[in-house]
Amino acid sequence: MNNNNTEQPYISTGVACNALPHTSNLAPPTANIRPSYPCIRFIPEFSVFKAPITNTKPNNTTNLLQVYNAIKGNFYKQRTDDLRSISDPLLARKFKASNFDYCTFSGTFTTRNDKSLIKHSGLLCIDFDHLQNLTDLKTKLLKDEYFETQLLFTSPSGTGLKWIIPIDSTTSPHSTYFSAIANYISQTYTVEIDKSGKDISRACFLPHDPQAYINPKFLN
Repeated sequence: MNNNNTEQPYISTGVACNALPHTSNLAPPTANIRPSYPCIRFIPEFSVFKAPITNTKPNNTTNLLQVYNAIKGNFYKQRTDDLRSISDPLLARKFKASNFDYCTFSGTFTTRNDKSLIKHSGLLCIDFDHLQNLTDLKTKLLKDEYFETQLLFTSPSGTGLKWIIPIDSTTSPHSTYFSAIANYISQTYTVEIDKSGKDISRACFLPHDPQAYINPKFLN
């Protein structure tokens, strides 16, 4: 299994909104690059970390648009394909932990633990695992009447979803939001979510998903 990527990353230093590229050779979010998009007023920022998961020091600060481009592009394709070819669950977990970059959608950190939070991003990552009908839930989440999807993509395993939604951490604690949203999802969609999302420093692995969705407001 070879996870080396020889593509030359695209580096943006400030392009018009209608010129934002969506190609396979975009910079990974772990690249020591912080693209500037002056036409976009605000894109939530958070920490990104290079593999393995035992690395708890952030490599960079990234944002939703850069992560979206990396997920849709080919940078993570080979390792995602390799992971999904592993039938043994234990070996698959070990491979994912060793080879996948990850981010902390809920904020920026000096190191990955809740006490080391620098700034909350105003985002919450909801993790759905082992879905029986992934496509159906994805459609429903995009039409949810209470929460505006910021980013939505398939998990590295290919059997789950990562749903990124906005919260106002200045009005209620992160954990309070999580508990309320978990209850809402259980009642509305009759599915349970990964409870580890209650941690502000929750890690989210970054896979390849050419069908990833980002809120159009970040593209226009």
